[in-house]
Amino acid sequence: MSLLSYRLDESHVVVELWEVVDLDSESTIEQELSRLLPCCGPSTVIVDVLTPLLTPRALGVLLRVRAAAEQRGVSIAVVARHETTREVLSAAGLNRVLRVAFSLPGAELRSRRCGPGTDASRKERARERAERRTALLETARRPRKAVGPYTDTSLPRFPGK
Repeated sequence: MSLLSYRLDESHVVVELWEVVDLDSESTIEQELSRLLPCCGPSTVIVDVLTPLLTPRALGVLLRVRAAAEQRGVSIAVVARHETTREVLSAAGLNRVLRVAFSLPGAELRSRRCGPGTDASRKERARERAERRTALLETARRPRKAVGPYTDTSLPRFPGK
């Protein structure tokens, strides 16, 4: 099995992953991806996942290849074209780690760290929105006046009255 790969430009290599990664193909795909990593210079490998089924073995391969790439100074980005692929990556919490994008231009931007989530002001605005949201939820949950059978505990209660 050989993976189809091509150069997007001088600093981006795209590798297309068409097959489902299972026990039989895991080591072959990992070796092929590792072989395609550039040996020197800042560069980016974009793994274009074209299969809708992303298995746990595929996630393991992507993470191991990412670790090998970091040692060489190469960054990895992943293009997840299918909804199920994006859901698996999101559920695994790998969107930021693998720089997941929906398209090749998006992956190219992510590899340059121009994608969403890299701007400090965006992070600050998101944090402020989250704080406002929690404050609104807390005020909405609080009752306007005391309610319930034990609201006024300062008065003695007598049975039957």
